[in-house]
Amino acid sequence: MKTKTLLCAVAALTLSAACQPKVQIVPSKEPIRIELTVNINQEIRVRLDKDVEDLISNNPDLF
Repeated sequence: MKTKTLLCAVAALTLSAACQPKVQIVPSKEPIRIELTVNINQEIRVRLDKDVEDLISNNPDLF
């Protein structure tokens, strides 16, 4: 009885070990691309707005 139980346990372990999935990490052949669009208009406008404010405050008779 013990031998039969032992054989069943060994067979179950062997079968469960054979069913484990295989995981592989494969690098892609294409390089990684990062496309970045930067909008700098706002920063330029802020600088221009500050220059205009300074100009108006220094010359109140301008307008």
